[in-house]
Amino acid sequence: MKKILKEYCAKRCTEFDFIPENRKVELAKIAAYVRYKEDEPINLLFVCTHNSRRSIFGQIWAKVASRYFSSENIETYSGGTNVTEFNSNAVQTLTNTGFDLKVEGHKENSIHRIIFDQPENAAICYPKLVDDKVYPTENFGTIITCNDADKNCPVVLGSELRVSLPYNDPKSSDGTDI
Repeated sequence: MKKILKEYCAKRCTEFDFIPENRKVELAKIAAYVRYKEDEPINLLFVCTHNSRRSIFGQIWAKVASRYFSSENIETYSGGTNVTEFNSNAVQTLTNTGFDLKVEGHKENSIHRIIFDQPENAAICYPKLVDDKVYPTENFGTIITCNDADKNCPVVLGSELRVSLPYNDPKSSDGTDI
């Protein structure tokens, strides 16, 4: 893992006491699911409305955390109830944080390989619907990252776990539409 990201993870590990109790309850459900499935492949799907920031960040950071904690059997995905492009502010934030990004394809729905250690471990990110064919169809956990998706996507077929872990909408802070 890149040194800057390893240091970032180590710093975050010292801040667990700052997590609000209601979020700790939801995070504990995810941790219990991962522990329960520790001897088999673990698939986690992060869902947001537009799949342009929050769900993609969930996908990336869960993959980074899995490698940081030496959990090699975790694969992460992201999807949305609508499809837009990967938000340029999110892309810039990842670059500023220390990730390497390789972009393939057209601007509207280009594929981003988010590299944090070896290129073969990259998180493959591009906006897609929650029922895209790249996802597992059963035996996966779903983490909902926004209130709108929580309301509009009450069931994800095949999911063994559904946790609502919403984050504030970034567009309320940066003045963008999506």
